Amino acid sequence: MSRKKLVALLPMKANSERVRGKNFRELNGKPLFRWILNTLLSIDEIEQVIINTDARRILEENSLIETDRVIIRDRTADLCGDVVSMNKIIADDLDHTDADIFLMTHTTNPFLSAGTIRACIKKFIESKQAGIADSVFTANKIQTRFYREDVTPVNHDPKNLVRTQELEPWFEENSTLYIFSKESFSKTHARIGANPCIYVSPKFESIDIDDPDDWEMASVVGRYLAEQGVH
Repeated sequence: MSRKKLVALLPMKANSERVRGKNFRELNGKPLFRWILNTLLSIDEIEQVIINTDARRILEENSLIETDRVIIRDRTADLCGDVVSMNKIIADDLDHTDADIFLMTHTTNPFLSAGTIRACIKKFIESKQAGIADSVFTANKIQTRFYREDVTPVNHDPKNLVRTQELEPWFEENSTLYIFSKESFSKTHARIGANPCIYVSPKFESIDIDDPDDWEMASVVGRYLAEQGVH
């Protein structure tokens, strides 16, 4: 496969419902958005990072301006708000971007590593070249005992216990990373194509900051990684 242009999409809004201003709130010494942005910019394969946002002024206050690799796109009014589908925002970026491969992640995934991103890019290219997948997304592999709300078992027999590692694995989409093409998006109108494959991402890297408890956990992990010299 010849070399393809790879662009990263990093949507970023000014307001957040459950953790106010979280995208720009300081996490262990730097604004949250800086964690994943710095990681993306450290990867040579990524030619540009496109930030679709309604917070250009806030980004400027945090010393982020456009460069040849960081493109800031002002989000149109019809795409602002907490209930707008992310697929609509992605579609807007794709309509205004010339690229072959798109990688999408979030500011709320601060610990996603360059190694994992490169591994996902490699899996996407190889899978697409082999004709076995048109997109890649990260997931958590879960092997545990589930129950419904009425306490009936879902995936096991309480009277015939087997070790959890012998249960059928389930995979939880963790919203950490997606890789797809403009072609696959045009078919499904979604970041997950019609024939996707899964990449199981490391647990630390899959932390997604959605509520105050997640923020506290991320703070602990951030301090630990800093002590290890990782960030």
